[in-house]
Amino acid sequence: MSFSRLDSPVQYLKGVGPRRAENLAGLGIRKARDLLYHVPRRYEDASTVQPVAGLEVGDAAVVVGRVRSSGVIPTRKGLRIFQAVIEDETGHITCAWPGQPWLDRRIRKGDLLLAAGTVRFFHGRQIQPREFAVLESGRARGASEGEEGGARGTIFVVYPASEAVPQWVLRQLLERNLSTLLGQVEEEEYLSPGERREIGVPGLAEALSSLHAPRSLDAAERGRRRLAWDELYFLQLMHAHARHRSTTAVNGIRFGRTNRLIRPLHESLGFRLTDAQARVLREIYADMTADRRMNRMLQGDVGAGKTIVAVFAMMLAVEGGHQAALMAPTELLAEQHARSLERLLGPLGVETLLLTGRTDARERARVLAALADGSGLVVTGTHALIQETVEFARLGLVVVDEQHRFGVRQRMVLGQRDPTPDTLIMSATPIPRSLALALYGDLDLSVLDELPPGRKPVATRWLRPSRRAEAYRLVRDELARGRQVYVIYPLVGESDKLQLRSATEEWERLRAEEFADFRVGLLHGQLPGEERDAVMRAFLAGDLDVLVATSVVEVGIDVSNATVMLIEHAERFGLSQLHQLRGRVGRGADRSHCVAIADAEEAAAERLRVFRSTHDGFAIARADLAMRGEGDFFGSQQHGQPVLRFADLTLDQDLMRAARAHARAAIDRDPDLLTPGNAMRRQLLTGRFGDRLQLRSVG
Repeated sequence: MSFSRLDSPVQYLKGVGPRRAENLAGLGIRKARDLLYHVPRRYEDASTVQPVAGLEVGDAAVVVGRVRSSGVIPTRKGLRIFQAVIEDETGHITCAWPGQPWLDRRIRKGDLLLAAGTVRFFHGRQIQPREFAVLESGRARGASEGEEGGARGTIFVVYPASEAVPQWVLRQLLERNLSTLLGQVEEEEYLSPGERREIGVPGLAEALSSLHAPRSLDAAERGRRRLAWDELYFLQLMHAHARHRSTTAVNGIRFGRTNRLIRPLHESLGFRLTDAQARVLREIYADMTADRRMNRMLQGDVGAGKTIVAVFAMMLAVEGGHQAALMAPTELLAEQHARSLERLLGPLGVETLLLTGRTDARERARVLAALADGSGLVVTGTHALIQETVEFARLGLVVVDEQHRFGVRQRMVLGQRDPTPDTLIMSATPIPRSLALALYGDLDLSVLDELPPGRKPVATRWLRPSRRAEAYRLVRDELARGRQVYVIYPLVGESDKLQLRSATEEWERLRAEEFADFRVGLLHGQLPGEERDAVMRAFLAGDLDVLVATSVVEVGIDVSNATVMLIEHAERFGLSQLHQLRGRVGRGADRSHCVAIADAEEAAAERLRVFRSTHDGFAIARADLAMRGEGDFFGSQQHGQPVLRFADLTLDQDLMRAARAHARAAIDRDPDLLTPGNAMRRQLLTGRFGDRLQLRSVG
């Protein structure tokens, strides 16, 4: 990409210099471009600012005025209060910040101050601001005692700032440099006027101008949506390129369907597939019988029937004369899959092989030989399947379970063959569709959004700690009936900083007191791998009645006899994590229970109310996204995932869908963006967006 003044160091902008540039670096502003793309935290519309004279006690006020006096006032109890008297053209009011005397260095006489808070009466009207911003420095402006407060009809931009770089400095720098920077931005416009009209976004320079100097809040929102479009479009462009590489630009397999195995498998089930399962299978079969390679994600809630869908896909591969492999993240889960497949496929004459780290030498040699000569048609295993010693004669389909437990490189190894096997990636963690497209846009997406009929919902309760005895009575009742129970804690051991019950301490107490008549096991992530497996095997075999654990059991094996999930300090768990823990029970015919014990503050209380009110994993995931924001989700993903700065996946689903469609169409027409019309897109992809949005692919 040709050099742009936007990529020059920020210190060369008007009003910066070397020392201020060092301070700006603390805000992530190192280049001129970084200043231009510094995202405002919020806007305050001066038309909604109340005149000081009209404020009454109890009002939720937003005021803008000039600081006429300020200082720190000590109280008899030793508390130091910073106060500032601000004045607009109608009157004055005191703003007070108890316990924040350091603000004396940030707010000075003559500053133009915006303050938001509730008006109260304390020696006169007073605001204790919940938020404030110095909009203009009296020192920089040279304000005199006679000047009035902020002008009406202005949108005040509030930026992420610091003590070293306060609001007024950022505003001043942008005012002095904005027009010059916008002139450089014009050169990076890649959308034609017709494309902008179709998408419904302004030009890039207009968008950035509206971001920093909006004429109205609507104009600021239009500017944000254009910048959100850019983020989503270039993210989807990279996903589309990765998808092209993993599907179209490789030698795929076109499977032939004979129904030799598929029909008898259908007939042997004893139940009908749900409409969602049938729809997803049509999508998968369409991929597998086409020339292009399948690279598809199968999303579904707990109990939606992902595994049986995967088995039907594996049978299409086997019918076509190829082998199918199912890779699971743990030995226990691989063994569980092997038992399920053997039960389904054994009557059809198809043997299921198993390969894990626990497979003994003789059996391992037999499995490796069968895979190498092609007689082994179906295999399930762990990462042992991707070791160099494992050779397949005709590998046609790879199914990856619990995809987030594998690194991208691990998932790629099985696909590095010619012809390249199809890939079906299963995820048991429901993700809102908009977020799934952002995270996994290089994959085609199939969603199982329907549970099989007759599945009993898990009875869910939220109890305060004072009612813990009720939960223990429920546990003892279920144990007396021969059932098993999970008891979950957020911590492994005692913490000096957090006053929380821990798994290790409570295991000692519960087995000595509350559940002394029962067999109580302990499971957490700090145990050696072999010991963890031994505990889970004992619980699965019924040799343990109660399993005290951390969230390590969030994704695990099916124990159909477990009917109670008791979660202590439930406020410490995320909403989707609570749903996954609840999914460990309710897998048998008996009614199951989930009890969340929490003494929650309002934010956590809202999560628990949602958790208690619905069993729909996708509804829970949407609520979780709205509460947490996509930043937390991106942060929890594997290395290389971006954090969106302008786009909001709860608001911009229309932009996400449009961006995906436009990006895929662009890559279908010009996979490497080499035509002259795509030159700017290619430059931006490798330049401006290359350092923030990392290309990811699983194939």
